[in-house]
Amino acid sequence: MKKTIDIITLGCSKNLVDSEQLIRQLEEVGYNVTHDPERPQGEIAVINTCGFIGDAKEESINMILEFAQAKEEGELEQLFVMGCLSERYLKELSIEIPQVDKYYGKFNWKELLNDLGKSYHQELEPERTLTTPKHYAYLKISEGCDRTCSYCAIPIITGKHVSRPIEEILEEVEYLVSTGVKEFQVIAQELTYYGIDLYKKQMLPELVERIADISGVEWIRLHYAYPAHFPTDLFRVMREKNNVCKYMDIALQHISDNMLSMMRRQVTKVETYNLIEQFRKEVPGIHLRTTLMVGHPGETEKDFEELKEFVRKVRFERMGAFAYSEEEGTYSARKYKDSITEDVKQQRLDELMSIQQEISTELCAAKIGQKLKVIIDRIEGDYYIGRSEFDSPEVDPEILIKQDEKELEIGQFYKIQVIGSDEFDLYGTVI
Repeated sequence: MKKTIDIITLGCSKNLVDSEQLIRQLEEVGYNVTHDPERPQGEIAVINTCGFIGDAKEESINMILEFAQAKEEGELEQLFVMGCLSERYLKELSIEIPQVDKYYGKFNWKELLNDLGKSYHQELEPERTLTTPKHYAYLKISEGCDRTCSYCAIPIITGKHVSRPIEEILEEVEYLVSTGVKEFQVIAQELTYYGIDLYKKQMLPELVERIADISGVEWIRLHYAYPAHFPTDLFRVMREKNNVCKYMDIALQHISDNMLSMMRRQVTKVETYNLIEQFRKEVPGIHLRTTLMVGHPGETEKDFEELKEFVRKVRFERMGAFAYSEEEGTYSARKYKDSITEDVKQQRLDELMSIQQEISTELCAAKIGQKLKVIIDRIEGDYYIGRSEFDSPEVDPEILIKQDEKELEIGQFYKIQVIGSDEFDLYGTVI
C-alpha cells in the first residue's frame, strides 16, 4: 500500500504554491497526499509554516507541537517542517522541538524528496497539484523583496527580490490552462518590482499582457502591489485587455506623512492620493483592495485621525487592517520603542474597521440591479457561492445564488443580476 503524507499549509498563498509543487512531486514518486485534512491520518506529515507576524508564528508553532505530540504517541512515523518560520528560526526550532525529523527553510524543500529516498523530478517544474478549486490558481511571479519597510520581516526571511523569467511563467500558465484553470491570481511579495533584477526595468505590464494573450485565460487578478514608482503602463493593459480584472490589491499601510516616513514607505500622502485618483480615472470601475496598519510606533492621535479621514474619503471597495506587531530584526524593532498599548491598538483597529464596514455596506447596496459576470466556486447550504471580477477568493465578498433557482456548474461563468446585499456579500439571480 502507498504511504499517505498529510501536508498542512499555513500562511499566505505564496506558501500554498510551494505546497502544490511539493504535492505534485510526492505523487509522482508514489505517495498518496492529502492537503489540510480535517483529521490527519497519514504516516508522514509536512507542515508548511508562516513566520510573518506574531499570531501567524504562534499558529505555526502550535501546529508543530500538536503533530510532535502525535509522533510521540506513535500516531505518526515522520514529521517534517518547511516554510518561513523554519527559514527564520531553524536553529531555535531544532533545539526546542526535536521531535521533528528535519526542518527545511523556504527554498530548500526539494531536499525532502531525497530525505525520503526519492528523486526530485526537474521536468515537472511547471506542474502543480492544485489545492484550490480546479478553475482557479495562484501564480507566483517572484520571491523576496527589496523594500525596506520598517515593520516588515519578509526581506529577512525570504531575501532579496528574485523575478522568475517571463517564459517560465508563461509555460506554467499554459500548463495550468490545459488542466482547466480559467482564473489566475498573480501574486508576489511586491508585484511592481517584477523584472527589475532580470530585465533592468519594471516588466509587470508586459508580463500581464502576455498572460492575457494566452487562449483560455479568462480572468487575471493582481495582488500585492506597492505604491511608490507604480508602473503606470499597467493602466493601459487593464483597459485594453478584457480578461485583466479591474482589481488591484495595493497595500498602502498609512496616509500621514509622519507615519509613511517612519514606516520607510518611500511615498508621501499627496502621492498616495494622486495614485488612487489616477487608478480611478485611467481604469473606470476599478475596485481597489488595500491593507492598513494601526499602532506603529510613533502613531499619534492626529496620525490616526488622518487615517480615518483617508478611509472615509477614498471609500475603498475592499479593505483590511491589522495592528502593529513588533518583529525582531526589523528596522522598527531596532530603532523605535513599541510604546502604543495593545488596548489602544485594538481600539484603533476596531474603529477603522467599523468605518469600513459602513462603507462596504453602502457600496454593496449600490450594486443592486447591476449585471455581473460571475464564476461559481462551490455549493454551501442552500446557495451556490460565486465571485465577480472584483472578488478574489478567500478575502473578498461573495455572491450567493439560491440553489433551487437553476442548476449551475462549479467552475463555469454565468451572467448574474444583483438582487440584494448585506454588509459584505451580494445576492444574485441568474439572467
